Amino acid sequence: MTRSNPVRTDGLLLIGASAGGPAAVAAIIKQLPADFRAAIVLAQHVDSVFVPTLATWLSQQGVLPVRVAVEGDRPESGRMLVADSKRHLVFKSRHRLGYTTVPENSAHYPSIDTFFQSAARFCSANDVAILLTGMGRDGAAGLKLLREAGVMTIAQDAPSSAVYGMPKAAAEADAAKEILALNAIAPRLLSIFRRNVKPI
Repeated sequence: MTRSNPVRTDGLLLIGASAGGPAAVAAIIKQLPADFRAAIVLAQHVDSVFVPTLATWLSQQGVLPVRVAVEGDRPESGRMLVADSKRHLVFKSRHRLGYTTVPENSAHYPSIDTFFQSAARFCSANDVAILLTGMGRDGAAGLKLLREAGVMTIAQDAPSSAVYGMPKAAAEADAAKEILALNAIAPRLLSIFRRNVKPI
């Protein structure tokens, strides 16, 4: 029997980051293997002109393919999609991404809160969301919603953060189930997604 959708994911890995984020994300994906079973989606505060360069650079930091997300994209295991910064990246369904201009006049593009909040409608205990280094509070409220939806939520700790703003806000809001040093995040992810893998 032929399946209409051959794409299989064993979970979603959602990442939000701002100042210091590219280096932090690179430190994580360097430790992930080519057969990593989660689909990765990154919302990083960065000027839109630098998004393609960021995706190319991240693809060179590890073995996982990385590209900029486009309207209608489907997250796939072992691949990373990076949000464009002209609009807000959102989940239209568990298996479909898209963009929105709401909220308008946002302080951040993409809004990590908007990204996380959209994901909370579709995510489950098989998924992980991480809030990394960054200035301000973007992502903390969305991470809280994800935790309440049963998602494993992680915030980067203070000593390893370039800017301990967003992760601090998440910790203060009790949005993070775990607070980890940057070098401990990838091993934790490997443990989680290895545990979540189910035989076909």
